[in-house]
Amino acid sequence: MKAAIVGYGIEGVSSAQYWAAKGYDITICDQNSEVQVSDSFSKQIGDNYLENLNQFDVIVRSAGIHPKLILSKNLGVENKITTNIEEFMRVSTTRNLIGVTGTKGKGTTSTLITKMLQAAGYTAHLVGNIGQPPLEVLHQITPDDWVVLELSSFQLEDFKGPSPHIGVCVMVVPEHLNWHADMAEYLQAKSNLFKTQSENDYAIYFNESENSKIIANAGPAHKIAYFSEQGALVKDGFVEIEEAKICKTEDIKLLGKHNWQNICAAVTAIWQVTPDVEAIASVIRTFSGLEHRLELVRELDGVKYYDDSFATTPETSIAAIQAFEQPKVLILGGSDKGIPLDPVAQEVVNSNVRQVIAIGVMGEVIEKQLRTLGYTNIVNGAGTMTEIVGQAKEYAQTGDVVLLSTGCASYDMFKDYKDRGNQFQTAVKAL
Repeated sequence: MKAAIVGYGIEGVSSAQYWAAKGYDITICDQNSEVQVSDSFSKQIGDNYLENLNQFDVIVRSAGIHPKLILSKNLGVENKITTNIEEFMRVSTTRNLIGVTGTKGKGTTSTLITKMLQAAGYTAHLVGNIGQPPLEVLHQITPDDWVVLELSSFQLEDFKGPSPHIGVCVMVVPEHLNWHADMAEYLQAKSNLFKTQSENDYAIYFNESENSKIIANAGPAHKIAYFSEQGALVKDGFVEIEEAKICKTEDIKLLGKHNWQNICAAVTAIWQVTPDVEAIASVIRTFSGLEHRLELVRELDGVKYYDDSFATTPETSIAAIQAFEQPKVLILGGSDKGIPLDPVAQEVVNSNVRQVIAIGVMGEVIEKQLRTLGYTNIVNGAGTMTEIVGQAKEYAQTGDVVLLSTGCASYDMFKDYKDRGNQFQTAVKAL
């Protein structure tokens, strides 16, 4: 039996090890002709990495490789294509699976659910898009364990099931339209998570997002809307569910009211497992967030510097702007994802942003939009992140916030959003 591993990043390495252990002859297929491949594997690398894949029994697609790319070169291999995620769902010894998808907030929600399960005494594993391929934990889990999977549209594009017992869809807005053909394909990918659920499963969705509701309704599972009386909501200064008061909103550790949505999503999911109020509350009171999500880097001369590099859509930048009452020096821009930036430009005009530093390919677009709206406190980013941070320091005044929340992808200037955030943190710490 032969397996082609298409894409040899973190997920591809995990997949290669798994199928090799099952006795398959492994061929690594990667566009990067300089990729380092173990001598125990064959390789098909460079421009022709997608050729003749019909000779393999299994084609394991890494998340970033669109299945259409494979099919454009290899007609009729649909049934041979699988993924790390799909194989894990198929062979997992535990059916205590919680899948979380959506646009932004799925990483925070997944982490909250995992920590809440652990606080309540369960063994819980967090895998998927958040960093660890699920097949890596397959040997660790027992039938009583819980596995929480953060799932991107890339991973779900051709997902055929089986679906998790609890599916969660957080807020959904246009995203990755430079990868997906259109918004309909993006929504369809997310919907695949719920399609093969049963009537005994749960489909949890954000009550204020019509897209989220559409996605969760793709299968027959029992539907629960959070941010509504059906699930968890914020009411009279408390996070509550089914009249159980979990904790006061003033005790929430996460910054920004947008995170109230993520907390309510997590509480609604965990409530289907255990009504352990104290365990749930203890996590809400102590969890301050993931890296590069409104992460405080330092305070210098009365100015706080926040790394929100994970904000790669207009909506997430808007949430970041709204998270702070203080005047802001905002770093906006990056590479083009095919998403209009008008909403974030309008938010800048409507809020107390003292200065915008526009960076990257989209910097010129943002500047034009802002000037059209009558906002003139905008300059071009100097070049390197060190220079950009230096500019921000010059404009910031005591009591201000310097906020890296670009609303765009990072690939024009940086390796990815993590690289952008890390460079920001390094530059800020060097001030």
